Amino acid sequence: MYYSEPARTAGVRLTVEPISAAEHLAFVRTQRSASFLQTPAWARVKTEWRNESLGWFDGRRLVGAGLVLHRPVPRLDRFTLAYLPEGPVIDWTGAIDMWLDPLAAYLKAHGAFAIRLGPPVYTNVWSAAQVKEGIADPGIKRLTDMPSQWDDSVGARVTGQLSDAGWLPQNPEDGFGVGHPQFKYEIPLAGRTEDDLLRGMNQLWRRNIKKAAKEGVEVTVGEDLKAFHDLYVHTAERDRFTPRPLRYFETMRAALHAEDPERIKLYLAHHQGDLVAATILVRVGAHAVYAYGASATEKREVRGSNACQWAMIRDSLAAGCDVYDLRGITPTLDADDSHVGLIQFKVGTGGQAVRYVGEWDLPLRPMVYWAFDLYMRRRGR
Repeated sequence: MYYSEPARTAGVRLTVEPISAAEHLAFVRTQRSASFLQTPAWARVKTEWRNESLGWFDGRRLVGAGLVLHRPVPRLDRFTLAYLPEGPVIDWTGAIDMWLDPLAAYLKAHGAFAIRLGPPVYTNVWSAAQVKEGIADPGIKRLTDMPSQWDDSVGARVTGQLSDAGWLPQNPEDGFGVGHPQFKYEIPLAGRTEDDLLRGMNQLWRRNIKKAAKEGVEVTVGEDLKAFHDLYVHTAERDRFTPRPLRYFETMRAALHAEDPERIKLYLAHHQGDLVAATILVRVGAHAVYAYGASATEKREVRGSNACQWAMIRDSLAAGCDVYDLRGITPTLDADDSHVGLIQFKVGTGGQAVRYVGEWDLPLRPMVYWAFDLYMRRRGR
């Protein structure tokens, strides 16, 4: 969870104005954590969308920031969907209308037909033990069939306030949709040691990490994006997903590295000269994210993927991160569902399954919004 530090703005009237990328980045750097999707560098990655950085001001003081990606409507280019992925970076702990009302007014005045955003706050958390018990219980099919280990009052309040203000939830039942996942798997790092983290993992994960070391797997931080991409394409063919082109990763690394040399790192696991696994880690402040991964089909027995994960977790801990984010999962715990393997792999790390508030839309021009929604449904989004 990485919402903004409280800005102490209760009782004041905030305004929203465009800010420069430099102002935006300076504000992000004052925060303990933020999503990399809300950094100005991300705008240089998503080149197919128009973008702008917006700031919330209390008088002259900048108290919040957001990256807005503008998606045009087919055949109606003067209207856009204004998208703030995993943002904006504001204080989500109090009344949110003081933040979102001026945002809506600004964006509507500048041609947006709707806003889509994803508040970076939890609603529910399930422990690794609960997830394992749920998978083993044939009567439990989804995470939400079980009571959570704890419920977050901020997330519950944000959900209620969005609903009351006319925002529409965009969260599919399986947890994956057109935007970013509502359910994730995360490992808390704050106050823990490497030994603590290893003890939290299941026996299989610990054994695989030890086996990789015994087999001589070497994990290095490198620059060879072409080698990563070749392995990633191989992984996509094996696991049947559509890979991104090499140019996307080149753009992503260049943009994020230019913003902060520690922002993005490529991890390469070799065994006797062969690349057996590769991963990409992205970090903003105290939030580290496993963004992409690839693995060879041959030599899987040397456990290069586990070695890469452990290297990233250790480096995130050494960097003072609060959380290591394994990104999206589906909420299924059904042993017959093909998606359950994803959460089974991640639950072995210890950690916890988390449910976020999810993505929400606010129609600003209802007729255009419904036409856009119909168009997206017909083309399968």
